[in-house]
Amino acid sequence: MEALLLGIDIGTSACKVAVFSEEGRVLAQSNQPYAVYYPLPGWVEQDAEEWWEAVCKGIREVLSAPGIEADRICCIGIDGQSWSAIPVDREGAVLARTPIWMDTRAKEICLRVKTQLGEDTVFDIAGNDFLPSYSAPKMIWFREEHPEIYNRTFRFLQSNSFIAYRLTGVFSQDVSQLYGLQFFDLHKIEVDRSLASELGIDPGLIPEVYPCDKIIGRVSGEASRLTGLKEETPVVAGGLDAACGTLGAGVYLPGQTQEQGGQAGGMSICLNEALAHKSLILSPHVVPGMYLLQGGTVGGGGALKWFRQELGNGLSFDELTAEAERIPAGADGVVFLPYMAGERSPIWNPDAKGVFYGLSYDKTRGHMIRAVLEGVAFALEHNLRVAEEVGAKVSIMNAMGGSSNSVLWTQIKSDVTGKPIQVPASDTATTLGAAILAGIGCGIYSSYQEAVEKTVAITRFHEPDEANHELYRRSMELYLELYRDLEKTFSAYA
Repeated sequence: MEALLLGIDIGTSACKVAVFSEEGRVLAQSNQPYAVYYPLPGWVEQDAEEWWEAVCKGIREVLSAPGIEADRICCIGIDGQSWSAIPVDREGAVLARTPIWMDTRAKEICLRVKTQLGEDTVFDIAGNDFLPSYSAPKMIWFREEHPEIYNRTFRFLQSNSFIAYRLTGVFSQDVSQLYGLQFFDLHKIEVDRSLASELGIDPGLIPEVYPCDKIIGRVSGEASRLTGLKEETPVVAGGLDAACGTLGAGVYLPGQTQEQGGQAGGMSICLNEALAHKSLILSPHVVPGMYLLQGGTVGGGGALKWFRQELGNGLSFDELTAEAERIPAGADGVVFLPYMAGERSPIWNPDAKGVFYGLSYDKTRGHMIRAVLEGVAFALEHNLRVAEEVGAKVSIMNAMGGSSNSVLWTQIKSDVTGKPIQVPASDTATTLGAAILAGIGCGIYSSYQEAVEKTVAITRFHEPDEANHELYRRSMELYLELYRDLEKTFSAYA
């Protein structure tokens, strides 16, 4: 019988579990939601125990699907959201909820560190600015604000490594999530002990570092009892969700680029060298020897979801985009800034707000929908332009996420950026990427080239319309000018 691969994705709103064939076909999948907690302004937390409960439930559900037997699963891969800081004791007990990637409680710590060490000290070593969203500032926050937790902590874990521990009993840290631990030299992929000392962080709190496709352990008897998995099933280290999604979209060679069209937006450019930019995010890829220069925006599918909920009058997404399709490129001068929860790269402004510009009595709901679609594309183009400043060139993009199912939206992104976009078949690129790592780890695939060629199929191809691209160049300048003019206003009235 054909061997199967299991992919687990620890997202922000839910855990996704999927079983794949060797050809990348989804044979069974499950989606299990969990809570996000907002106890104080700037605090955004999740409970790792609730992740584990969701994983157990999701695995049991996929194993109950027809034709899925636990003994056919030959390996397990796990991906997870970035920048966790899960404190656990020697027995693996969770000592506190983890601040997640949206959490900014360490804002003052970051300002103090950059003042004391120098504005660029951390960036020059770690390849990323010292921002409160990352894991290292959160570790410092635990040390300063809750020493009783910090002193009991045996290891700080990431989202995927926590699930890997619960499955195997092995503490691990994968390579792709190292970028959130900013006492690691991202060029050498090793601890910078001098910087760790200056930050006051004990590097021993981080588990042994593993390649993302390395088998770290096997499913324990207890995990087998809770999940229904076969005991001794191998588990690989896994990696960052964005990196696994990039791999699952077929991006594994230098110059290839993934365009993200999920709840949030952005892109990941595959590089064979560590090209860092302070306004972007640099991480090792899950593919050995490769890096990803990433842009992550708040504006994505979530912006259209908000519009549908508040102003859509019960219409489906397809009906909304059909209205937008009747409006010409440029939305007759209506421009949307998609900063619906502040904005991440490249402006990193938590005070930024969503804005419609250019409304008048002759404008319709279709104009506003079109402006939302274009505004998200402008945010993508903004990140691509910044990436070019360090020599990261993009020739073609592979789209992933729910937004890629919209022919209109994908074409708008192609027209705005002037880049061709191809759309792989799978809507499950992230869990597929995790499953590919598992397949590499257990020898089902001999190389990443073989894995991608076997599992990733292109279903659509979009070429940019040159006339629309030229029109959008002018709209893009207005988009940028609107932000520059409003930047101080955003902060003044935050």
